[in-house]
Amino acid sequence: MPLRLWHLASLDAPTVALIWSLAFAWVAGVRLQPWAPVALALITWAVYIADRLLDARAGMQSPPRHLLRERHYFHWRYRRVLAPIGLLAATAAAPLVITRLPAAARLPDSALAAATLVYFSGVHARLRIFPDIRRLALPFRSRAFLIGAIFTAACLLPVASQMAHTRTLPAAGPLASPALFFGVLAWLNCRAIGRWESAPEFSLEANDGPLTCAWMVAIAGALLALCLAGAEPRASMLVAAGTASALLLGVLDRFRNRLTPMALRAAADLVLLTPALLLRLPQ
Repeated sequence: MPLRLWHLASLDAPTVALIWSLAFAWVAGVRLQPWAPVALALITWAVYIADRLLDARAGMQSPPRHLLRERHYFHWRYRRVLAPIGLLAATAAAPLVITRLPAAARLPDSALAAATLVYFSGVHARLRIFPDIRRLALPFRSRAFLIGAIFTAACLLPVASQMAHTRTLPAAGPLASPALFFGVLAWLNCRAIGRWESAPEFSLEANDGPLTCAWMVAIAGALLALCLAGAEPRASMLVAAGTASALLLGVLDRFRNRLTPMALRAAADLVLLTPALLLRLPQ
């Protein structure tokens, strides 16, 4: 039941963002100010609540413009509670970002906010905030690609902001490989969920794509971790943790016909929390 609620209430994405942001800070040797991960979690929660409410609204139309899942029905059923919670989360995060964000970090922060708005404009057709930008972004409108890129950038922002504040920009080097690998892992997560939910039948024969991709990402991650082990041991350990996540996604895909769709969807985000084990190591 806790795992079910964690997923249905959109608490999964903020948890993953928080863990990976703290893991990126650990790799860079940066101690985040408490407000930064709090703001990240609040903003992520608000964005995911809004995204699922908009999806639910589209699915409730006649004819429906979106295939609804249990998480969408949950959000629509409790929209009078979740919508104010999402607004409150965004409102609570805003003063933290406005008053505490270093000036050097405001440009990338604004760029990420603009990218998120473009995503909403592209995915939720009713918004159409920037039609000209939407046309330019057509090659990148894959939902898995967009979510992976935006989510990775969001997890990196607190670390980048702290490095800009303390002028420790040379520490950005070790983050490049883990950040790139996490972007691929986030794409794999979204792609696997999308394929699982779009399969005509919930069976092993209906879809074998995510399994192959998961093994390929895991092999690439293992090789990358080995290459980084000598020069960047912390980056190597984080990539290794991400490799474990990719392997677990492959295991989930292999045995998906033994799980309920709800359990499979929640577990797909749960396996991304492997870097939490690294946070127990010294800073």
